[in-house]
Amino acid sequence: MAALLYSATMSLDGFIAGPGGDMSWLNRHPGEWGATAASLHTRIGCLLVGGRTFRGDDPNAGTDSEGAFGGQYTGMTVVLTSTPPPDPIPGVEFEDDLLRAVERSRELAGGRYVNVLGAATAQACLRAGLLDEILLFVAPVLLGGGTRAFADTGDPEVRLEKISDTEELWFRVVR
Repeated sequence: MAALLYSATMSLDGFIAGPGGDMSWLNRHPGEWGATAASLHTRIGCLLVGGRTFRGDDPNAGTDSEGAFGGQYTGMTVVLTSTPPPDPIPGVEFEDDLLRAVERSRELAGGRYVNVLGAATAQACLRAGLLDEILLFVAPVLLGGGTRAFADTGDPEVRLEKISDTEELWFRVVR
């Protein structure tokens, strides 16, 4: 079964998006990520994306790097939302139920990761006991506000097990 991985780049003060969902700060830190970040898209079989993230700011919009992983990801996407667009989008499916969205994402992922994008969706997966791993890249910036990587886990303490000792923070959720 495909593991659910929440991966994100966050500021040192814990924000994955700036005020108003601004993601442009990511473009001010090009090339600062190591081999794990550069190759992560090859390990992803499906994206599970929250509705707000799907409709949100892409710092690479209108460029060759538009889309997930700087435009390098080309697989399927499942969007968790109660308001799907009226017209179908190639390569994108919409679900309004978390469990169905996770199940469909796992089916589409094959044996590779389901990469969760969006803080609220990751937190919902964590609260439901569905999130398997967390991979955070820390940018050398303090945003001072915005969307936190984790605002409400649902538990007073979530135990994690460190997976990697490289430049990123990669943990397994301990159950």
